[in-house]
Amino acid sequence: MSPSKADVLSQPSAPDLDILGDQVTIHPGGYVQPAAPEDASERNLVEHMARFRESPLDFLREISLYVSGTGWRAYEDVIGQPIYYPGFSDNMKAMIMRSPMLQQRILDLTNKRLDIEEKTGLFSQAQDQAKARSIRRNEIVSSLQEVALGLTDGMICKMESSRFIRFAYYSATQLLTRAYHQGIHVSSEEVLRLRSVAETAAKNKHSIIFLPCHRSHVDYVSLQLICYRLGIALPTVVAGDNLKIPVLGSFLQHAGAMWIRRSFANDALYTTLVQSYMDTLLQNGYNVECFIEGSRSRTGKLLSPKFGILSFFMDSVLSGRVDDAIICPVSTQYDKVVETESYISELLGQPKPQENLKDFLSASSVLSLRLGRVDVRFHEPWSLRTFITEQRARVSDAKPSSALSDPLSPQSRIRLLRTLGYKVLSDINAVSVVMPTALIGTVLLTLRGRGVGKSELTRRVEWLSARVRAKGGRVAHFAGAPTSTIIERGLDVLGPGLVGTIDDLPETTYHAVDRFQLSFYRNMTIHLFISEALACAAMYTKVKQGGGPDNQRISFDALYEQVGFLSSIFRGEFIYPTAGLLVNLHATLLGLESDGVITLTRSDSPADPDNAPNADVYEICSVEISSMERKNGRENFDFYNFLLWPFIESTSLGAVSLMGLTPPGPQQSDAWLNIRQAQETTQTLGKTLYHQGDLSYFEAVNKETLKNAYQLFVEEGIVLIRKSSIKSSPSTTAIRLAPDWTPQRDQNGSIVPEGRLWDFIEKIAKSRREGKNRRDGATVSTRVLRLADLVGKELFETAVVPGDGEILEDQRRRARRKQEARL
Repeated sequence: MSPSKADVLSQPSAPDLDILGDQVTIHPGGYVQPAAPEDASERNLVEHMARFRESPLDFLREISLYVSGTGWRAYEDVIGQPIYYPGFSDNMKAMIMRSPMLQQRILDLTNKRLDIEEKTGLFSQAQDQAKARSIRRNEIVSSLQEVALGLTDGMICKMESSRFIRFAYYSATQLLTRAYHQGIHVSSEEVLRLRSVAETAAKNKHSIIFLPCHRSHVDYVSLQLICYRLGIALPTVVAGDNLKIPVLGSFLQHAGAMWIRRSFANDALYTTLVQSYMDTLLQNGYNVECFIEGSRSRTGKLLSPKFGILSFFMDSVLSGRVDDAIICPVSTQYDKVVETESYISELLGQPKPQENLKDFLSASSVLSLRLGRVDVRFHEPWSLRTFITEQRARVSDAKPSSALSDPLSPQSRIRLLRTLGYKVLSDINAVSVVMPTALIGTVLLTLRGRGVGKSELTRRVEWLSARVRAKGGRVAHFAGAPTSTIIERGLDVLGPGLVGTIDDLPETTYHAVDRFQLSFYRNMTIHLFISEALACAAMYTKVKQGGGPDNQRISFDALYEQVGFLSSIFRGEFIYPTAGLLVNLHATLLGLESDGVITLTRSDSPADPDNAPNADVYEICSVEISSMERKNGRENFDFYNFLLWPFIESTSLGAVSLMGLTPPGPQQSDAWLNIRQAQETTQTLGKTLYHQGDLSYFEAVNKETLKNAYQLFVEEGIVLIRKSSIKSSPSTTAIRLAPDWTPQRDQNGSIVPEGRLWDFIEKIAKSRREGKNRRDGATVSTRVLRLADLVGKELFETAVVPGDGEILEDQRRRARRKQEARL
């Protein structure tokens, strides 16, 4: 039963604050926005930021307020440690260079160099070898200190001038509110809590480590603007040095950015320097901002956590060099992300362009766009020290004699780091707001047919909003505006390039124009329904066989096995509840039953309370689609399947491409293939199969999903990886099928569709979508294998022979995987 519009819109929620230029406006839940003349509605949204052409006097007045630093604009009495004063950078460099850790590293490197030089006989000719060694020692120390100081100067943020940051805030606000014309929205409750935490942290000289998700370069700007407007000390933003470009790089560095290399390449001095900088920031209570995913998500959903900078933070506290730090997960959501078009190009295989000022300035056309609003939500901050203590106690109670109980052991550190990273991602998901564009994109991509009428779109958006809230998610509200108005705003933001409109029909009809780009917005909701999607995709293995309800009924054991298999192959794509597979599956089935999607057949004996989420639940024997769901055209059951089908198809494509890695002959059996070229040919194969009707979803050729699939194949031991130790080698990573996964060829040289790899492909295919968009049949597998073999043979033309400079990584990966499984 679909919820009514009143039910959907009347859900209580904390009021929002709309930060738009100088104006901070409260939008309490339940407030109904009065109707406004059509020609004045948009003007009212941006009137708080004066434009020169519209009102030159107001524009000049605003500039004078920022120049003089009137009121809050002065940004002087901030909550936190002093920043933006002359000499800030010199003080920071001096503190870093005095770090005992850095000084010890310089001493160690000096001694290593002296030992090498002494072995080569450098001091053998000197009359006084001790004196010569001492002089040389001083030279090396001085040289390393000079290098360290230069690296430090290029790395640290330079918060020198309060006048500069006022100018930067005004300029950034002007630019952002031109593109995102509805401003930045935050929760008043969360902001008040954050200010309170910031005040306590400042008294204790503790840093707040902001850990936002990362979907756009605007992420940097939005959090800085919020902190500035609320009077909280701006965080030092950990940014990749790819943004360190002329003019813009210097601007960002003075606005709070610090630069860090993408790869440290075993540079001991640089690694220690970064750790010393993190120690210095945290020891002195300076706030820090770091993107937990490492890079921008090109797919719309959260990426797996990157542990590089997190490990520095954790080591600072674990070692005792820092008393404590406050972790604050942050979710940043957009009606529309500026970079989605470039993301699609990258996902289709185009190389990522280098950052440069010309491209940045050419992107100024986005300032004329109407991209809606930015929603920033703050999870309740928590103590990193308390987290570490609780994790230690939990492990010590469970395994008192295990190496994990030693907080300094490598196993303990790895476990702590992984738990920390995934806890932050879970917290981000918990406070994320689902935007109207995400609701619209999700609905359009989870309906059968080419398009949807206006009334049906409204009904499904209301249903989806209710489901999001039922799952504990949040839906952005627009001051109590009706659903139809919110949809119109969302469609206006998405634009005709993503969603087409056909008006000359009895009912206005909408259809997805760019399904690939629209999937970015659908993926913003998938984390809420991943458990349901896995269960329904497992049920689909029987449903796709057709026949009556009895034929489509699936046993619980078969369902459990397929859900476990799907969960395993998508462990790098999604974040699952932590209760365990069996408990989660029971809870999911009960929820689907309560919603009327499925019918459960139970035994007469109660379920094991250790495995079932409720002791009153009886053992589930079988599962089937409910009669009510069948009458409704399976719309909700299909909804969950549509969420997961593109990922199933992409992983299936990746597995099929491995068939092409079968050596053409015995002489190539030991050959290693370029892994990057292998992934590129997988995309080429996917595009061919899509246009020939063997793939239902063009987004199955998504580079990121295929990359995750290949990582899965490595972890499962399906393929072996060999890395070159030669830094100048153009190809540092090579791949080949593991012997026990390699298919056979028949007497004609064709790949035989059987064996472990083929069985793996078939198991994935059980949950693939069947339908008009995809061709099926016995001849399909023959043709697909022929195409996979065709593109694979091209790879063998550039195959490499194992050399002495290469290291086989497979055994190490297997050992680490077994170790993590035990943890």
